Amino acid sequence: MSPDPVREEPVLSVRDLSVSFRSGERTVHAVDHVSYDLKRGEVLAVVGESGCGKSVTSMAVMGLLPPTATITGSVRLGGRELAGAPDKELQKVRGNDIAMIFQEPMTSLNPVLTIGRQIGEVLRRHQGLNRKQAREKSVELLTLVGIPAPRQRIEEYPHQLSGGMRQRVMIAIAVACDPAVLIADEPTTALDVTVQAGILEVLQSLRERLGTAIVLITHDLGVVADSADRVLVMYAGRAVEQAPVDELFAAPRHPYTRGLLGAVLKPGAHAGGTKRRLPEIPGLVPSLTEQPDACTFAPRCTLADEQCTTRRPGFRAVELTAGADARHKAACWHANTMTKEVVR
Repeated sequence: MSPDPVREEPVLSVRDLSVSFRSGERTVHAVDHVSYDLKRGEVLAVVGESGCGKSVTSMAVMGLLPPTATITGSVRLGGRELAGAPDKELQKVRGNDIAMIFQEPMTSLNPVLTIGRQIGEVLRRHQGLNRKQAREKSVELLTLVGIPAPRQRIEEYPHQLSGGMRQRVMIAIAVACDPAVLIADEPTTALDVTVQAGILEVLQSLRERLGTAIVLITHDLGVVADSADRVLVMYAGRAVEQAPVDELFAAPRHPYTRGLLGAVLKPGAHAGGTKRRLPEIPGLVPSLTEQPDACTFAPRCTLADEQCTTRRPGFRAVELTAGADARHKAACWHANTMTKEVVR
């Protein structure tokens, strides 16, 4: 069983993280004052539409954004500030204390190096192992992530492996040095259902064995329901809701979250041959070149009033029923008065 995340100090603390990029005469505000904590052994799912800032937030945490990015805010890993740290210092941290599984392993793995060489480089750099030791450890890691015939696989190249195996190799590289935090960016994208289940089982096993804290970036709410402890919902670069997973699914308090959950196909939805169109969130995501002092979801929400279009809602705890989790927060002026039908 994983440690109780409520009682422990965070291993990762992100505060008011903002990221912007210059594009000609325009400034794109990709991430706008996002904050969250991550405890040991906890899985935090970050969800939202494509372009909402999920991956940029994590790349900023890792210190992997290009020099053209302007980053403000704080990123503390085990009490150590990473935001603004020299690249030489970040190189010691990345792969050792915090690691990332990227979305597409075929572009992340080096096509001309064997699997064993690529895992071994991480071990030799961060743990000082010699070539023989790194080879044996690589075999152990491939076994850990469920790859059969590991001694054969370490001699093979990425193109010789299936998509699911390549993703497992990426996980093996990421956890080679037992990092405190693992960021998984859409780890099951483009994989079939059975392979997806295997990847998620590997992540769950690592969490239980090593106490690894995981940030799981995904758009798949089914994966969120099965794997996460807490959920952070992002919209147009901002955090709009954060809650324990059961609380979020049972009583979402932001109209955007309700729209996302309403667009999920329910079991038996086509029973009896009746086809019903899934509800959708109307309108378009606002341009990230603007940063209004207002609710960015207001143009698409039936609850929007003058307050929503002229003042930015704070990200604060919502009033809940007795026994509900006090960690439930939302950035919505109407979070405490919301009814079920809130999205056009």
